[in-house]
Amino acid sequence: MHPALSVIFFTTLSGAGYGLLVWLGITIAMLHTRSTTMQSMHTLQLATLALGLALSTIGLLCSLLHLGKPQRAWRALSQWRTSWLSREGLLALLTVLPALAIGVMLLTVELGPNSAPTLGLLGFALAVLALATVACTAMIYASLKPIPAWRHALVVPVYLLFALLTGLALLFLLMNLASSGGGGVTGMLATTAFLAALLVASKWLYWRDIDRTPLPATRADAVGLPGREVGVFEHPHTQANYITREMAFVIARDHALRLRIIASALVLGVPLLAWGLAFAGVGHASWLLGLAALGTLAGAFVERWLFFAQARHMVSLYY
Repeated sequence: MHPALSVIFFTTLSGAGYGLLVWLGITIAMLHTRSTTMQSMHTLQLATLALGLALSTIGLLCSLLHLGKPQRAWRALSQWRTSWLSREGLLALLTVLPALAIGVMLLTVELGPNSAPTLGLLGFALAVLALATVACTAMIYASLKPIPAWRHALVVPVYLLFALLTGLALLFLLMNLASSGGGGVTGMLATTAFLAALLVASKWLYWRDIDRTPLPATRADAVGLPGREVGVFEHPHTQANYITREMAFVIARDHALRLRIIASALVLGVPLLAWGLAFAGVGHASWLLGLAALGTLAGAFVERWLFFAQARHMVSLYY
């Protein structure tokens, strides 16, 4: 399919934003009873909350650019019983509620035994809703039967891993900026590289499978002559149209391999490089963490472009 930049920005930025909110929710749920620790992390938590909401909102707004009538997007929210897109929209709105409630509590409520249970519950709700929103985004594509490559079992886990990885890389950067020293940067980068390695391994398994799996139907199947060789005597069109532009986009195999290597090098290679430099004592901590965060985001962008570009719609058998 033809990759739309608006959708690529949407999945990349919103994934990073919701990943940040997931880690923030987990942190608050784990530390809500430690009022002293929570007080010392106020600045970091508020910055994480603001950046997570900003990225997720910008990403969702980017998705509207791909719609023919963006002003009618609100109507999609009514189809939550059958549409993953509608479920994603509703969950995105619900995620804002605990996020804003956490922000209000951090700014106005004195943390202690009375407020701790509420704050812990809000943190847990934020993490669950943000993760569920990313899962619904992945299911928008994983539920499309005409595109076999998107029906793979690893599509949803890879979307979740990208959100967690990019969110964690940004969180580590914020943690370093919020503190005066650069302590723990080696451990942060090692954790980022480990999660990136798990993601890249999953992605290469996915790529291997889609390369080996042909389309489940042929032209012969479509005309009721299975097992026979059927060619196109006369093309169904005389010039390019919407179907050929959007659904029959073709990317050469050598370009796909090159882009896979680039995506892997950005997602895994850059954090590994930053970790190696930190281990050797070369470079400032914030610069190294920023490099790792930028590498994961850039790698996510390249991978997401490839995810759409390599998808073959069944209608391409006809066109």
